Amino acid sequence: MAYEYSELLAQAQNWARTAIAQGHLTETGARELFELDLRSPDQLFAGQQAQSRPLIVAFIGGTGVGKSSLLNRLAGQAVAKAGIERPTSREVTLYHHRSLQLQQLPANLPLDKTKLALHDNPQNSHIVWIDMPDFDSIELANKTLVLEWLPHIDVLLYVVSPERYRDNKAWQLLKAEGGKHAWLFVMNQWDRAVPSQLEDFKQQLSKAGFVDPLVLYTSCTEPDNDRFAELLEQLNALSSQQTMLQMTQHNERLRIQELTKILQRFSQQLGQQDFAGLRQQFSDSWQQAEVTFPQGLAWAFHAYAEALAKHPDGKTDIAVWDAWAQTRFNDILENLLQQADQCHIAGKALKPRLETLKTAISKNAAQRIELVGRQALLNPGNGLQRFLMRLTSVCETLLPILAMLIVGYQVFSGYYHSAADSTAYLGVDFAVHSILLIALSWLIPFFLHKKIQPSLQKAAVQGLRKGLIQVLAGIKSEAEQAVLETEQSSKTCRDTLQNLIGKTRADSPATGSADDLLKRVLIG
Repeated sequence: MAYEYSELLAQAQNWARTAIAQGHLTETGARELFELDLRSPDQLFAGQQAQSRPLIVAFIGGTGVGKSSLLNRLAGQAVAKAGIERPTSREVTLYHHRSLQLQQLPANLPLDKTKLALHDNPQNSHIVWIDMPDFDSIELANKTLVLEWLPHIDVLLYVVSPERYRDNKAWQLLKAEGGKHAWLFVMNQWDRAVPSQLEDFKQQLSKAGFVDPLVLYTSCTEPDNDRFAELLEQLNALSSQQTMLQMTQHNERLRIQELTKILQRFSQQLGQQDFAGLRQQFSDSWQQAEVTFPQGLAWAFHAYAEALAKHPDGKTDIAVWDAWAQTRFNDILENLLQQADQCHIAGKALKPRLETLKTAISKNAAQRIELVGRQALLNPGNGLQRFLMRLTSVCETLLPILAMLIVGYQVFSGYYHSAADSTAYLGVDFAVHSILLIALSWLIPFFLHKKIQPSLQKAAVQGLRKGLIQVLAGIKSEAEQAVLETEQSSKTCRDTLQNLIGKTRADSPATGSADDLLKRVLIG
């Protein structure tokens, strides 16, 4: 394999941390990934290959089924405490050959809770036997100790009694640990059982997923007619190098399959995100906002424009982007987050970008609107109005001058003719007409200039509305940009995940042809 399970899991967890930080994944949703266990039997024998290390076999079962007595029978001596006290075992007992050197145990397996027992039997030198506390113990410390040891076990020697083979806690353990270990089942205290109980036990195991479970029976008080010798024979077969390698590959394959399923579920969640639908919903709701904002700010714009027209250089307390506008804008962003949730898009991924937009608009919207409003006062009115204003301004000067020139010419001409024939040349009518001509030549352009002159208040209102349109256009553009950036981030996140899923599929150990024994003791 190009990658070990530990490396694949580390890459997957690093991806998950990045996805959580970006908001595409929740810590609750990723909990299952972070709870995947890296512990294995190999950790008990650092530096040794799976083929050379001993087989780890653990006795496990409920209270009073005789696990410790069975181990003592195996050892030929009292290496584990047995008795009528419930629960009897409060510690883990490791029984192994003297040649095996256990340098240290993992940090989560305290030595003060572990008892070591040695033997010199060469036939069992390749097996480490472990007697575990009762997993159905009412003492939490015992249960915790069992759970800490389970990941380091190759074979679980599951011991039951005729009275307790249907315990509910036993089945809970089978469901939780079924595919992670090889299983051998022993009905102990066989001298008190009937054959129908053994058959019923096998049927229960079939329901748990075992096609042909290996179920033996033993009796520590009447050992003549039990299958204890076959139990040792099967364990010796499982401890061969080839079989242990197949068990290791089987466990590795199941772990990678479990990791792949979790990652595929994440990929499916990311694939459900509908960014096109989100953009469409936002566009539809924004059309209503473009009508609501001008209507809601109309009074504020007129009041501000009136104050600005009277005192262009002064300050006013009237807000052109008030609390109502900001609240309405915040509601639009909250609605966008709700729409994202409806489109299966994590709001946490989009929210930081919208919060940045919300802060920017709160600080800058009023300034941008006011700036455009003040700029409108520099050139009030439209182009035609400004042209007529310039024309009437020129006429106010040129037409009176032209009228005075005409009157002057008439005066000079009358004076010339009167000098020739000695008649009067100035009369009352001429004087009145001249005055009226000069007055009208100035008054008409002046009147038109005043009438054509645009209202500063109206110009300011129009400027404020223009500024609002620009602000709203900017808000829409930035909100759409926030959605686009979230989509790009999500796509990058999913592409990385797909690449990782490809690695898990490519690196899944090949399933070799398992022998008949492994088919009976393994699930999956």
